[in-house]
Amino acid sequence: MAPAQVEETPSKTVQELPKNYIYKGGDAGTLGASLPYIDIPTIDFSLLSSPTSGKQELEKLCSALTSWGCVQIINHGIDPAFMDKVDEVGKQFFGLPVEEKKKYARENGGYEGYSNHIIDSKDQAFDWIDRLYLVTKPEDKRQLKLWPENPQSFREILHEYTAKIEKLNEMLLKAIARALTLEENCFLDMYGEDASMLSIFNLYPPCPRPDLAIGLKPHADASVFTYLMQDKEVEGLQFQKDDQWYKVPVIPGAFVINVGDQIEVTNC
Repeated sequence: MAPAQVEETPSKTVQELPKNYIYKGGDAGTLGASLPYIDIPTIDFSLLSSPTSGKQELEKLCSALTSWGCVQIINHGIDPAFMDKVDEVGKQFFGLPVEEKKKYARENGGYEGYSNHIIDSKDQAFDWIDRLYLVTKPEDKRQLKLWPENPQSFREILHEYTAKIEKLNEMLLKAIARALTLEENCFLDMYGEDASMLSIFNLYPPCPRPDLAIGLKPHADASVFTYLMQDKEVEGLQFQKDDQWYKVPVIPGAFVINVGDQIEVTNC
């Protein structure tokens, strides 16, 4: 297959937003709007197995996932300094000349690789985004030709990050099973050792008309869970509940976990 067409998202020097980036949907939150913050608990992951605090923390986790479908977790065992490394190699990649990034461009008909504004219909507006989409697990499904070799540490860091997220995901699935008074490994056995994992690096460049463009259209995740690392300095993530949009506060070193379509926790 031939590589898909990839270009730089228009820079902040553009005075007028190109028409194909103007989002006309009415189902999105508003950048800079006075939205309320999402009222979900922050879960201390280190307490989930505590003999004294574990039951209470499991109840908080279950309540958040059943009422909101998302939660923030801290003390999850992944060093914030390592999370900063993951963030930094992503920024370094996006900072490369476009011709260098095109070496890892997604192919026509596929999603994996470097791309921007993936279009599912001819009438769909472009997202104001550059992204790198990579399958990381199972390892034999990795398309290493699409894994950047620049920066040099990218592949090593992403491999290590995948292993850490896989371990964290196992702990979360076990915790949810305990909260539902199910056998601890029931969800792990359901998804198996060959369950897919992917990493997506998203860059939202400065936009001349943020009131007209949108970084990523409203969507639900098709995954079991999505582990989100937010920018530590810029808010932008929003969730919708009961037709109301909410801002997600930035907690340095935390993961925002979103429940995907493959799993729904409906009763504790």
